[in-house]
Amino acid sequence: MTRAIFCSFLIIFYYGCKSEKQSSEHLAAQLSDTPKGMSFIPEATFHQGGKSDEANLNELPRHKVKVSSFLIDNTEVTNNQFEEFVMATDYITVAEKEIDWEELKEQLPPGTQPLADSLLQPGSLVFKKTNTPVDLRRYDLWWEWTSGADWRHPLGPESDIADKMNHPVVHIAFEDAKAYCQWKTKRLPTEAEWEWAATGGEDKHKYPWGNSQTSEAYKLANFWQGLFPYKNTVQDGYEGTAPVKSYPANNYGLYDMGGNVWEWCSDHYSVKYYKELSGKTHLENPKGPLASRDENDPYNKNSFVIKGGSFLCNDDYCSGYRVARRLGKDADSGSNHTGFRCVM
Repeated sequence: MTRAIFCSFLIIFYYGCKSEKQSSEHLAAQLSDTPKGMSFIPEATFHQGGKSDEANLNELPRHKVKVSSFLIDNTEVTNNQFEEFVMATDYITVAEKEIDWEELKEQLPPGTQPLADSLLQPGSLVFKKTNTPVDLRRYDLWWEWTSGADWRHPLGPESDIADKMNHPVVHIAFEDAKAYCQWKTKRLPTEAEWEWAATGGEDKHKYPWGNSQTSEAYKLANFWQGLFPYKNTVQDGYEGTAPVKSYPANNYGLYDMGGNVWEWCSDHYSVKYYKELSGKTHLENPKGPLASRDENDPYNKNSFVIKGGSFLCNDDYCSGYRVARRLGKDADSGSNHTGFRCVM
């Protein structure tokens, strides 16, 4: 928080807002002092968690949360912005490094045989459209480990980002996102901060764009239209990632809070975290559980929350663009639909 914003808060605490005019002037001063490319999110209390019949068990029960004011990037971090970071620091992402079998085997069932060296080469997961309908529980049918896939080569070694510099950077692992944020003197958002910012200040909003159903929202966000994972009608104009700001911003001036790419949060992921909060009446700036816990992935002890959905989401598959939707992702895992944005 800048000195000017901090001082303005002190004035409110000591003297109060004496008129609506003064309140408006105060807010205008805050907004004018907001760094370029960021939005000011005022302190708020809201109900976090699932708010419709589509809610998953890991989104329940809905609970009251208070978050302090913060600043958040208007857009997901782009290839152009990430390239500036790499050029300045010589940073190497997780996807560009060889895989350490000793580290990897800790995430696998005991007794798993070592993988061939060819499978331990630098790379990441790339989406591959299927030819026919498939069992939507079989993620392995549309994700393919691709050697040479990384942020510079989002679809594999033969691809590049020459015409995608204003698209969100992808194949970003948790530590990559965290390193960029630290370089910018920022940090990753908490899950609660991210969710409140995504609502645009409207507690009842199911999606970042409001409550319009997805069948009417193809002009509002980048997600999968058609039959996943084999037929995409591309009504939104993009089969993969879209340039940031391709769709309208929400009420806080934030773009792509639903769709385009999933975004890392700073909270460890636990399936039952919300249930563990049950009975607590005052949650202020929650930071998530102390450790990762996922019964569906018991050997993964280091997963973090991702929010917002991606260009692959639709209602038949994940409905990831709902503001309450939450998934856990292994910290050292990237893919061509995972990126991030920063807060401060």
